[in-house]
Amino acid sequence: MGTFARSAALLAALASASAEFPALAAADSPPIPVEFESPLTLPQPLQGYLRIPAGGGPSPAVVLLHGCGGWRQLDARWGSRLAAWGYVTLTIDRFETRGIRYACTGNPQPAGAHDAYRALNFLVTHPSVDPRRVAVIGFSQGALLALLSVERGGLERNAKAKFGAAIGFYPPCLGLKDDMTVPTLIMVGELDDWTPARECRNLVEGRDDWGISREKGKGIPIELIVHPGAHHDFDIPEFATPRQLLGRHLEFSQPALDRSIDAMRKFLYSTIGNKEKQP
Repeated sequence: MGTFARSAALLAALASASAEFPALAAADSPPIPVEFESPLTLPQPLQGYLRIPAGGGPSPAVVLLHGCGGWRQLDARWGSRLAAWGYVTLTIDRFETRGIRYACTGNPQPAGAHDAYRALNFLVTHPSVDPRRVAVIGFSQGALLALLSVERGGLERNAKAKFGAAIGFYPPCLGLKDDMTVPTLIMVGELDDWTPARECRNLVEGRDDWGISREKGKGIPIELIVHPGAHHDFDIPEFATPRQLLGRHLEFSQPALDRSIDAMRKFLYSTIGNKEKQP
């Protein structure tokens, strides 16, 4: 058993003996390591960090899907913030149990297409979660997975549990063709040269460069926010000094991050709700 699995087992043992899931909670909602499903039944069980806000429940919840940069940093940036707002959060790792170390050169691995719903199935049976109020939020590659999970198609149609909302940070919008089944928010930088804002505008407006697109006016409308002057990974303070990766420009933007925080807070409150009053 690896270090992560041993930690998960230890924390689970500390929870109530009658509970199937860890139920620890504290004022600062520390991350709890968890494994999804059983390693005996699946060769690649997912793992991740679960945060349970103080104050009881059941609460609305959010599944967080990382991009090619990894999941622990995503949990530290957004998992902690969302938990402070009163949401249960589950940040999942799409790489380590699959032996993936680096995956910035293409779209998400096909093996991960069901990851959002595997996380959802875990959350909806957790006693701290209101199963009717769970959103999925993804970043870059993870944003594409998040949006594919709520796009009208096989993934969404065959799922027993359903998401109530979706948010995509700088997704590759060109790969999305069908109607959305839940309220959806996309946020992208105006100067993003990796996942261009133009492709997301085309998606929202019902057109694309290939001549095949979702039909405008059908399905649930997509809300699009294009942040002026912002680049890819605008929410990552690590890129306060701009970097180049595979010829693409990465740069943090405090104004874009501030606007994103405000937009996310209002969007989640209006779709799945939370426990605090909005200003």
